[in-house]
Amino acid sequence: MTSLLTKKRASGILAHITSLPAPYGSGDIGVSSYRFIDFLAESGQTYWQILPTGPTSLFFDSSPYMSSSAFAGSSLLISLDMLVYKKLIEPSDLLPPFDFSDYFVDFRSVSNYKQKILKKAFSRFRTSLQQEYLLFKEQVHWLDDYALFMTSKDIHRQKPWYQWPRELATHLPAACETIRINHAQLYEYYQFEQYIFHSQWSELKGYAAKKQIQLIGDIPVYLGLDSADVWSKQELFELDSTTLKPLRVSGVPPDYFSTTGQRWGNPLYDWNSKDPQVQEQLLDWWCERFTAVFKLVDVARIDHFRGFESYWAIPATEETAVKGTWLKGPGTAFFEKIRTRLGNLNIIAEDLGEITQDVIKLRDAAGFPGMKVLQFAFDGVSDNPFLPHNFSTPHCVVYTGTHDNNTTLGWFLSADLNDEIRKTIKKMANRELHDSSPIHEDFIFLALSSIAELAIIPLQDLLGFGGDCRMNTPGVANGNWMWRCAPEFLGQERAEWLAELTRRFNR
Repeated sequence: MTSLLTKKRASGILAHITSLPAPYGSGDIGVSSYRFIDFLAESGQTYWQILPTGPTSLFFDSSPYMSSSAFAGSSLLISLDMLVYKKLIEPSDLLPPFDFSDYFVDFRSVSNYKQKILKKAFSRFRTSLQQEYLLFKEQVHWLDDYALFMTSKDIHRQKPWYQWPRELATHLPAACETIRINHAQLYEYYQFEQYIFHSQWSELKGYAAKKQIQLIGDIPVYLGLDSADVWSKQELFELDSTTLKPLRVSGVPPDYFSTTGQRWGNPLYDWNSKDPQVQEQLLDWWCERFTAVFKLVDVARIDHFRGFESYWAIPATEETAVKGTWLKGPGTAFFEKIRTRLGNLNIIAEDLGEITQDVIKLRDAAGFPGMKVLQFAFDGVSDNPFLPHNFSTPHCVVYTGTHDNNTTLGWFLSADLNDEIRKTIKKMANRELHDSSPIHEDFIFLALSSIAELAIIPLQDLLGFGGDCRMNTPGVANGNWMWRCAPEFLGQERAEWLAELTRRFNR
């Protein structure tokens, strides 16, 4: 398999949609995204990387990596201004009950505010169902199960699906039909939400293409247990047939950072099923998932790529990840079958953490570029593969940091580093420790000047923000994903600075 990621050196910015400036408490796929695409074009960039765009849950701190669907879009990202343009609501409907912050997302308040407006738009929409909507319902294979799932969640007071009545919990056709008939309006509302999201996204993607900006999406390997996909495709997962709960769950073993490992708790795909039909259904499902993702974006990053080579399986009864077992994933044959069906795919393999030679072989056999994170480069080891001069191939993507890292400024000033390490870091950019050059600009210089075919800069690093602006702190359950960029920071001066540096290094 050959990656078609880029034909020349390029660069881009990592910024999730909710982080963009917008008047309704959160960035969305309307004006805020269009303006950011303009900013990217003015900055000389080619790529915009985002986090997963699926529906999120307040129960999971609104993490985009714990979605209720692998296919649906988040209603939080729907543009209200575009609903006004389509005459589904009035401008007066947009008056928020209070002032939203420019600096963080209050997910509960924003969600409640948007849901009220979307339901008002739905009431008006129902009076004149459009042909495009009816066609969307016919063509989108996952829509029925998603709408059934969300409707059933509402009916059963947000209980997880495995606590619903048995007939519905096991996805029996008669029970599903009862939901469609008895709760038709609610069922149709969730279909409407997805129609609006995907219609708006299609327009946004078209605008990005006109501006020669490519979108990079994100595919979490695992799914949340309480999701439409696990509920509707139970045969594809390791679930107990009685309790409907996982037999084993996902995670990673103990390492330098954690003596008990990480117990993520997602259900595991039944990759090693002895039933060949299950193997074929898993392949079908992943083909459908890739097809859906590449309708939204041009490139996709696979989070926890190593799970396709081998994965840590933890007995569901265990409270930590210590007593897990490495099991073989679907491997090279899986991606060869994907290529046979779908052709070459533009995929970035997230190959961070404890990576074995077998994982590297799988990545290279598939032709996917891996990731190089500059914040991981300075451990005092001269052959550290994340040091720019040690990159063994241009076929990689370099990041100053990721959504899981502290900002570069926050990291550089943190207690995790001492002055000797800071001195080494500055020297790598041909600077002295007390040189006045900002560390985030030094890191951007290192990334753009490297041989990596693609360089991605988190928006916080471009703007030189500190640790209070980091997106996520792994292992911390609350207070993540909230950061927003106020509108005054995306100015012409930053765009011109980045554009000049981008030209200098032929990106």
